[in-house]
Amino acid sequence: MKELINEINQFNTDRGWGRNHDARNLAISISLEANELLECFQWQSAEDSIAKDKQAIIDEMADVYIYLLQLSDVLGEDLVHAAREKMKKNAIKYPIQVRT
Repeated sequence: MKELINEINQFNTDRGWGRNHDARNLAISISLEANELLECFQWQSAEDSIAKDKQAIIDEMADVYIYLLQLSDVLGEDLVHAAREKMKKNAIKYPIQVRT
């Protein structure tokens, strides 16, 4: 994961984009890219959307992921660790319901 973050950071540095990638702008970009992902599914079923242009969906997912990785790096947080901690909280909040 750190290797990918380093590649992303180098990509941005090479283009002079680093100064714009603060926490606020990255959070906004995550939201914008997530909305572009939603747009891939607008007005059609999930199956039709995937059949029509799966690559566009993958590209938008990657954009969201890249911005999330950048935000975690800016905040100095390990996103994998954060996800595991959140899953622990979710397990408490949403316990398994035993069916009778």
